Amino acid sequence: MISINTNSTATIASLNLNTSNSLLRTSLNRLSSGKSIVNSSDDAGGLGVSIKLSAAINRGAGVNKNIGNAISYSQTQDGALSVSANILDRMSELRTLTDDVTKNSSDIANYNTEFQQLRNQLSNIASEQFNGISLFAGSGSAFDNAAVAADQLTVYTTEAGSTNGVTISLTKASLIAALNVNSAGNAQVNATISENDNLAATTSSTTSISSFSVDEITKAIENVATLRANNGAETSRLQFAREQLQTNNTNLEAANSRIIDVDVAKESTAFARYNVLVQSGSAMLAQANGLSNIALNLLG
Repeated sequence: MISINTNSTATIASLNLNTSNSLLRTSLNRLSSGKSIVNSSDDAGGLGVSIKLSAAINRGAGVNKNIGNAISYSQTQDGALSVSANILDRMSELRTLTDDVTKNSSDIANYNTEFQQLRNQLSNIASEQFNGISLFAGSGSAFDNAAVAADQLTVYTTEAGSTNGVTISLTKASLIAALNVNSAGNAQVNATISENDNLAATTSSTTSISSFSVDEITKAIENVATLRANNGAETSRLQFAREQLQTNNTNLEAANSRIIDVDVAKESTAFARYNVLVQSGSAMLAQANGLSNIALNLLG
Protein backbone atom coordinates (compact mmCIF):
# COMPACT_ATOMS: atom_id res chain seq x y z
CA MET A 1 0.00 0.00 0.00
CA ILE A 2 1.20 3.49 -0.92
CA SER A 3 0.13 6.29 1.45
CA ILE A 4 0.99 9.93 2.16
CA ASN A 5 0.05 10.36 5.86
CA THR A 6 1.86 7.30 7.20
CA ASN A 7 5.33 6.12 6.20
CA SER A 8 5.79 3.04 8.35
CA THR A 9 8.99 2.11 6.54
CA ALA A 10 10.60 5.40 7.54
CA THR A 11 9.32 5.01 11.10
CA ILE A 12 10.93 1.57 11.42
CA ALA A 13 14.15 2.82 9.82
CA SER A 14 14.18 5.73 12.29
CA LEU A 15 13.68 3.36 15.24
CA ASN A 16 16.53 1.15 14.08
CA LEU A 17 18.76 4.20 13.59
CA ASN A 18 18.03 5.48 17.11
CA THR A 19 18.78 2.07 18.60
CA SER A 20 22.05 1.75 16.71
CA ASN A 21 23.03 5.31 17.61
CA SER A 22 22.35 4.65 21.31
CA LEU A 23 24.49 1.49 21.21
CA LEU A 24 27.24 3.39 19.39
CA ARG A 25 27.26 6.11 22.06
CA THR A 26 27.42 3.51 24.84
CA SER A 27 30.29 1.71 23.14
CA LEU A 28 32.11 5.00 22.61
CA ASN A 29 31.69 5.90 26.32
CA ARG A 30 33.03 2.52 27.38
CA LEU A 31 36.08 2.77 25.16
CA SER A 32 36.82 6.37 26.18
CA SER A 33 36.42 5.66 29.93
CA GLY A 34 37.90 2.16 29.99
CA LYS A 35 34.93 0.96 32.02
CA SER A 36 32.25 -1.51 31.03
CA ILE A 37 29.80 0.07 33.50
CA VAL A 38 29.44 3.72 32.56
CA ASN A 39 25.95 4.21 34.02
CA SER A 40 24.46 2.33 36.95
CA SER A 41 21.75 1.03 34.63
CA ASP A 42 24.39 -0.83 32.59
CA ASP A 43 24.86 -3.42 35.37
CA ALA A 44 23.29 -2.42 38.68
CA GLY A 45 24.29 -5.61 40.52
CA GLY A 46 27.83 -5.61 39.17
CA LEU A 47 28.27 -1.96 40.11
CA GLY A 48 27.26 -2.72 43.71
CA VAL A 49 29.82 -5.52 43.94
CA SER A 50 32.50 -3.34 42.33
CA ILE A 51 31.96 -0.53 44.84
CA LYS A 52 32.48 -2.96 47.74
CA LEU A 53 35.56 -4.48 46.14
CA SER A 54 37.05 -1.04 45.43
CA ALA A 55 36.55 -0.03 49.07
CA ALA A 56 38.22 -3.25 50.25
CA ILE A 57 41.15 -2.63 47.89
CA ASN A 58 41.61 0.92 49.22
CA ARG A 59 41.46 -0.30 52.82
CA GLY A 60 44.01 -2.98 51.98
CA ALA A 61 46.35 -0.32 50.59
CA GLY A 62 46.02 1.59 53.85
CA VAL A 63 46.74 -1.53 55.91
CA ASN A 64 49.78 -2.20 53.73
CA LYS A 65 51.16 1.21 54.69
CA ASN A 66 50.41 0.54 58.37
CA ILE A 67 52.27 -2.77 58.29
CA GLY A 68 55.19 -1.05 56.55
CA ASN A 69 55.33 1.52 59.34
CA ALA A 70 55.19 -1.25 61.95
CA ILE A 71 58.11 -2.97 60.24
CA SER A 72 60.03 0.31 60.30
CA TYR A 73 59.27 0.63 64.03
CA SER A 74 60.51 -2.90 64.66
CA GLN A 75 63.65 -2.35 62.59
CA THR A 76 64.38 0.88 64.47
CA GLN A 77 64.01 -0.99 67.75
CA ASP A 78 66.39 -3.67 66.49
CA GLY A 79 68.91 -1.02 65.48
CA ALA A 80 68.83 0.42 68.99
CA LEU A 81 69.30 -3.06 70.48
CA SER A 82 72.22 -3.68 68.14
CA VAL A 83 73.97 -0.52 69.35
CA SER A 84 73.20 -1.52 72.95
CA ALA A 85 74.87 -4.89 72.36
CA ASN A 86 77.97 -3.14 71.00
CA ILE A 87 78.08 -0.88 74.05
CA LEU A 88 77.78 -3.84 76.39
CA ASP A 89 80.58 -5.57 74.51
CA ARG A 90 82.81 -2.58 75.17
CA MET A 91 81.69 -2.42 78.81
CA SER A 92 82.61 -6.06 79.32
CA GLU A 93 86.01 -5.36 77.82
CA LEU A 94 86.52 -2.40 80.16
CA ARG A 95 85.48 -4.52 83.16
CA THR A 96 87.95 -7.21 82.15
CA LEU A 97 90.75 -4.66 81.85
CA THR A 98 90.17 -3.52 85.43
CA ASP A 99 91.20 -6.99 86.61
CA ASP A 100 94.73 -6.45 85.27
CA VAL A 101 97.08 -6.63 88.23
CA THR A 102 99.36 -4.08 86.60
CA LYS A 103 96.66 -1.40 86.65
CA ASN A 104 96.70 1.08 89.51
CA SER A 105 93.73 2.95 90.96
CA SER A 106 94.22 5.85 88.55
CA ASP A 107 94.04 3.50 85.57
CA ILE A 108 90.87 1.91 86.90
CA ALA A 109 89.34 5.35 87.44
CA ASN A 110 89.99 6.13 83.77
CA TYR A 111 88.22 2.93 82.75
CA ASN A 112 85.37 3.83 85.06
CA THR A 113 84.98 7.24 83.38
CA GLU A 114 84.27 5.63 80.01
CA PHE A 115 82.15 2.96 81.68
CA GLN A 116 79.88 5.59 83.25
CA GLN A 117 79.54 7.45 79.93
CA LEU A 118 78.47 4.21 78.29
CA ARG A 119 75.88 3.70 81.03
CA ASN A 120 74.50 7.15 80.23
CA GLN A 121 74.30 6.25 76.54
CA LEU A 122 72.42 3.02 77.32
CA SER A 123 69.93 5.10 79.29
CA ASN A 124 69.49 7.43 76.32
CA ILE A 125 68.86 4.48 74.01
CA ALA A 126 66.27 3.06 76.41
CA SER A 127 64.30 6.33 76.13
CA GLU A 128 64.34 6.43 72.30
CA GLN A 129 61.06 6.99 70.45
CA PHE A 130 59.67 6.39 66.97
CA ASN A 131 57.28 9.15 65.89
CA GLY A 132 56.45 9.82 69.54
CA ILE A 133 55.99 6.10 70.39
CA SER A 134 58.55 4.72 72.85
CA LEU A 135 60.70 1.90 71.51
CA PHE A 136 61.16 0.25 74.88
CA ALA A 137 59.13 -0.46 77.99
CA GLY A 138 60.14 1.38 81.12
CA SER A 139 59.92 -1.55 83.52
CA GLY A 140 58.77 -5.12 83.90
CA SER A 141 60.24 -8.42 82.79
CA ALA A 142 62.83 -8.21 80.07
CA PHE A 143 61.15 -10.90 77.99
CA ASP A 144 57.43 -10.94 78.81
CA ASN A 145 55.35 -7.77 78.76
CA ALA A 146 52.05 -9.41 77.83
CA ALA A 147 50.49 -8.39 81.14
CA VAL A 148 51.18 -4.70 80.46
CA ALA A 149 48.80 -3.41 77.79
CA ALA A 150 50.87 -0.27 77.19
CA ASP A 151 53.79 -2.45 76.15
CA GLN A 152 51.79 -4.15 73.36
CA LEU A 153 51.28 -2.50 69.97
CA THR A 154 48.45 -4.09 67.96
CA VAL A 155 49.00 -4.18 64.19
CA TYR A 156 45.99 -5.02 61.99
CA THR A 157 47.10 -7.11 59.01
CA THR A 158 43.83 -7.38 57.04
CA GLU A 159 41.40 -4.84 55.59
CA ALA A 160 38.62 -6.14 57.86
CA GLY A 161 39.72 -3.77 60.64
CA SER A 162 39.14 -4.13 64.36
CA THR A 163 35.91 -6.16 64.13
CA ASN A 164 37.08 -9.32 62.37
CA GLY A 165 40.63 -8.41 61.43
CA VAL A 166 43.74 -10.50 62.06
CA THR A 167 46.29 -8.81 64.32
CA ILE A 168 49.95 -9.10 65.28
CA SER A 169 51.21 -7.77 68.60
CA LEU A 170 54.52 -5.92 68.69
CA THR A 171 56.26 -5.89 72.06
CA LYS A 172 58.10 -2.93 73.48
CA ALA A 173 61.23 -4.71 74.67
CA SER A 174 62.18 -4.02 78.29
CA LEU A 175 65.74 -2.91 77.70
CA ILE A 176 66.01 -1.35 81.16
CA ALA A 177 64.99 -4.63 82.80
CA ALA A 178 67.42 -6.58 80.64
CA LEU A 179 70.26 -4.37 81.88
CA ASN A 180 69.22 -4.56 85.56
CA VAL A 181 71.64 -7.32 86.59
CA ASN A 182 73.71 -6.07 89.55
CA SER A 183 73.11 -7.94 92.84
CA ALA A 184 70.54 -10.12 91.12
CA GLY A 185 72.07 -13.38 92.20
CA ASN A 186 73.54 -15.80 89.68
CA ALA A 187 73.77 -12.88 87.26
CA GLN A 188 70.04 -13.05 86.53
CA VAL A 189 67.74 -10.11 85.90
CA ASN A 190 67.09 -8.20 89.11
CA ALA A 191 63.36 -8.05 89.87
CA THR A 192 63.60 -4.60 91.45
CA ILE A 193 64.48 -1.84 89.00
CA SER A 194 67.23 0.34 90.44
CA GLU A 195 69.69 2.62 88.70
CA ASN A 196 72.50 1.50 91.01
CA ASP A 197 71.85 -2.09 89.94
CA ASN A 198 71.47 -1.21 86.27
CA LEU A 199 74.02 -0.99 83.49
CA ALA A 200 72.02 2.02 82.24
CA ALA A 201 72.11 5.20 84.29
CA THR A 202 70.75 8.70 83.71
CA THR A 203 73.63 10.32 85.60
CA SER A 204 77.17 9.43 86.53
CA SER A 205 76.24 6.99 89.24
CA THR A 206 78.31 6.28 92.28
CA THR A 207 78.14 2.59 91.32
CA SER A 208 81.61 2.06 89.94
CA ILE A 209 82.74 -0.33 87.26
CA SER A 210 84.07 -2.69 89.91
CA SER A 211 80.56 -3.13 91.33
CA PHE A 212 79.53 -5.07 88.22
CA SER A 213 80.98 -8.49 87.55
CA VAL A 214 81.94 -9.81 84.15
CA ASP A 215 79.25 -12.49 84.55
CA GLU A 216 76.58 -9.83 85.11
CA ILE A 217 77.60 -7.87 82.04
CA THR A 218 77.72 -11.10 80.05
CA LYS A 219 74.19 -11.89 81.24
CA ALA A 220 73.06 -8.47 80.05
CA ILE A 221 74.58 -9.22 76.64
CA GLU A 222 72.62 -12.50 76.53
CA ASN A 223 69.45 -10.65 77.53
CA VAL A 224 69.84 -8.13 74.72
CA ALA A 225 70.55 -10.98 72.29
CA THR A 226 67.25 -12.57 73.33
CA LEU A 227 65.44 -9.26 72.85
CA ARG A 228 66.87 -9.01 69.33
CA ALA A 229 65.79 -12.56 68.58
CA ASN A 230 62.24 -11.76 69.69
CA ASN A 231 62.31 -8.59 67.62
CA GLY A 232 63.51 -10.50 64.55
CA ALA A 233 60.73 -13.06 64.91
CA GLU A 234 58.06 -10.34 65.08
CA THR A 235 59.56 -8.50 62.11
CA SER A 236 59.64 -11.70 60.06
CA ARG A 237 55.97 -12.35 60.82
CA LEU A 238 55.05 -8.80 59.82
CA GLN A 239 56.86 -9.18 56.51
CA PHE A 240 54.98 -12.38 55.70
CA ALA A 241 51.69 -10.76 56.75
CA ARG A 242 52.43 -7.89 54.38
CA GLU A 243 53.18 -10.35 51.58
CA GLN A 244 49.86 -12.11 52.20
CA LEU A 245 47.99 -8.80 52.21
CA GLN A 246 49.57 -7.78 48.90
CA THR A 247 48.55 -11.13 47.37
CA ASN A 248 44.97 -10.66 48.58
CA ASN A 249 44.84 -7.13 47.19
CA THR A 250 46.12 -8.33 43.82
CA ASN A 251 43.34 -10.92 43.64
CA LEU A 252 40.70 -8.37 44.68
CA GLU A 253 41.89 -6.01 41.95
CA ALA A 254 41.65 -8.81 39.38
CA ALA A 255 38.11 -9.66 40.50
CA ASN A 256 37.05 -6.02 40.36
CA SER A 257 38.64 -5.61 36.93
CA ARG A 258 36.52 -8.42 35.51
CA ILE A 259 33.42 -6.54 36.62
CA ILE A 260 34.21 -2.89 35.94
CA ASP A 261 36.88 -2.79 33.20
CA VAL A 262 35.97 -2.91 29.53
CA ASP A 263 37.27 -5.62 27.20
CA VAL A 264 38.83 -3.30 24.63
CA ALA A 265 39.15 -5.94 21.89
CA LYS A 266 35.52 -7.02 22.23
CA GLU A 267 34.17 -3.50 22.59
CA SER A 268 36.15 -2.11 19.65
CA THR A 269 34.60 -4.81 17.47
CA ALA A 270 31.15 -3.84 18.73
CA PHE A 271 31.92 -0.17 18.13
CA ALA A 272 32.82 -0.86 14.48
CA ARG A 273 29.58 -2.83 14.05
CA TYR A 274 27.40 -0.10 15.59
CA ASN A 275 29.18 2.55 13.54
CA VAL A 276 28.33 0.71 10.31
CA LEU A 277 24.73 0.24 11.46
CA VAL A 278 24.36 3.97 12.19
CA GLN A 279 25.71 4.93 8.77
CA SER A 280 23.61 2.35 6.93
CA GLY A 281 20.53 3.20 9.03
CA SER A 282 20.93 6.87 8.20
CA ALA A 283 21.17 6.09 4.49
CA MET A 284 18.16 3.79 4.59
CA LEU A 285 16.09 6.37 6.48
CA ALA A 286 16.76 8.83 3.69
CA GLN A 287 15.61 6.21 1.19
CA ALA A 288 12.46 5.46 3.23
CA ASN A 289 11.57 9.14 3.43
CA GLY A 290 11.65 9.23 -0.37
CA LEU A 291 9.03 6.51 -0.75
CA SER A 292 6.19 9.07 -0.35
CA ASN A 293 7.31 10.68 -3.59
CA ILE A 294 5.83 7.71 -5.44
CA ALA A 295 2.34 8.90 -4.40
CA LEU A 296 3.08 12.30 -5.93
CA ASN A 297 4.10 10.66 -9.19
CA LEU A 298 0.81 8.79 -9.29
CA LEU A 299 -1.11 12.07 -8.73
CA GLY A 300 0.84 13.91 -11.31
